[in-house]
Amino acid sequence: MLKAFLNIWRIADLRNKVLFTLSMLAIYRIGFFIPLPCVDQNLLREWAEKQADSAAGNILAFVQIFTGGSLAQSTIFGLGIMPYISAAIIFQLLTTVYQPLKDLQKEGPAGRQKIQEYTRYATLALCLVQAMFWLVFMKNSQLVQPQYANSPIFWVSGVLALTAGTVFLMWLGEQIDKYGIGNGISLIITAGIIAGMPGAVMTVVNKFSVTGGPDSYSIMTVIFLLCAFIAVVAGAIVITQGQRRIPIQQAKHTRGRRVYGGQRSYLPLRVNHGGVMPIIFASSLMIFPTVILQLLANIDGWQNSPVLQWFERNLSMQESGYLYLLLYVILIYFFAYFWTTVQFQPREMATQLRDHGSFIPGLRPGPRTAEYLETVMERITYVGAGFLAIIAIIPNLVSMAFDIEFTVTVFLGGTGLLIVVSVMLDFVQRIEANLMMRNYQGFLGGGSGGSGPRIRGARG
Repeated sequence: MLKAFLNIWRIADLRNKVLFTLSMLAIYRIGFFIPLPCVDQNLLREWAEKQADSAAGNILAFVQIFTGGSLAQSTIFGLGIMPYISAAIIFQLLTTVYQPLKDLQKEGPAGRQKIQEYTRYATLALCLVQAMFWLVFMKNSQLVQPQYANSPIFWVSGVLALTAGTVFLMWLGEQIDKYGIGNGISLIITAGIIAGMPGAVMTVVNKFSVTGGPDSYSIMTVIFLLCAFIAVVAGAIVITQGQRRIPIQQAKHTRGRRVYGGQRSYLPLRVNHGGVMPIIFASSLMIFPTVILQLLANIDGWQNSPVLQWFERNLSMQESGYLYLLLYVILIYFFAYFWTTVQFQPREMATQLRDHGSFIPGLRPGPRTAEYLETVMERITYVGAGFLAIIAIIPNLVSMAFDIEFTVTVFLGGTGLLIVVSVMLDFVQRIEANLMMRNYQGFLGGGSGGSGPRIRGARG
């Protein structure tokens, strides 16, 4: 392992890519400390501390996992990269149902570049809308300096700063894709998650007590957190790298006296084809019940309603009731199948296999092959969604069973850790590929030329 790290710095091109990526991430973290103009940061800090253990605070901490930003600090990167991700998901879905975009994607690099341009425009529009909502919230919460509360300076500067921050993050991600190594947008989100992990660890350290207590963590609790951390990392690796390999046989072609083809290969189908997208979609929808319940609780006559109190206990993110967890798991399964249906096209794959003279042994090319691929994908998606659901609800179960702060469990297990593991595996695999391409020993290689063991999935 140490030799592999040293080899990275011996290759000038790979070393420059790694240093460029780290420098872009450092610039991203510097922007985290540039506050929005006209906002009273002291009042905002006090408000964030008061909301830390409330439902609003849990929602805010949960949303920040996917954005790479920090609304609680109200910096120019407050919106994070989420507007760009939302726009990219929208266009990714549209390309499967809207024929003009589907035709544009088939044009190759030029068409994909045009779709990327549309995505940037949509990101700008989403930034303007989300920035206005956040500024209205801060004004209604009296977090704005009094002399600027009703001034157009606050609105114009706030919207421009938040929008420019997201656009700059989008540009940083594209620069990492072009000149660095790894997926730029994913690395930005990962950097935001990792930056919050030391705070979660310090919370555990500060509350640790050998004898235990009502507001402290015993040694058994800390050991359990460490074991859960290791188990979730192992589970995330299994989910990310798990594949079902379908045997593919190439047809033999006779040209003159020579016979070509006939090789046997594999078609890898990922167990978790949707990645973390099912969790992101499900988590986004599960925020709304908590918000709606808070709005109903503020209406006169609803405060003491037994029906409302029952829903608050069982459908609240903060309480992690059984109804909340059940709906969360159902939504993860639904979006896992939905995303797989959108992204995985068995008919097109069967057509491509037939056109290239390949077939699955025992199956006729065409519709029969497409039916088989669809059946296999449905079965492995069921298993992948189950693993995904277990990892996703671990923070809620641990927080409820052991009375541990949600801000600790959300970083030491669950969705945040799944994103970090997935992105870092991709990052390591890209470095591994660069090392092996230049006949260097990889991270798990046994010698030059790549004869030793390597990360599963590093080569298709």
